[in-house]
Amino acid sequence: MTENNQHEQITRRKAFSLFGLSAAFGLALPVTLSALSDSEAQTAGMERRQDRREGRHDRREDRRDNRQDRRETRRGGGSKPETTGSGTDKK
Repeated sequence: MTENNQHEQITRRKAFSLFGLSAAFGLALPVTLSALSDSEAQTAGMERRQDRREGRHDRREDRRDNRQDRRETRRGGGSKPETTGSGTDKK
C-alpha cells in the first residue's frame, strides 16, 4: 500500500490571509450581535417618533381644513359671512 501523505507548508501569504479572515469574522460577529440587540431597544423610541409624526400630520390637516373653511366663509360660500372693516362706510 502506498500512502500519499503530502504535507503542505503554509506560506506567509496564506497565513496572513487566514489571520485577516479570522480577524474580519471576529469583528463582524460582535457588531452583528450588538446591532440585533440595539434594534430591540430602539422600538420604544421609534413608536414615540411615529406618534409625534401622526400628531403633526393631524394638526397640519386640521389647519388646512380650518383655512379652507375660512376661505369659503370669506368668499360667501359659508353659512355666515364675516363682516370686515369698521362698518362706518359712507356712501
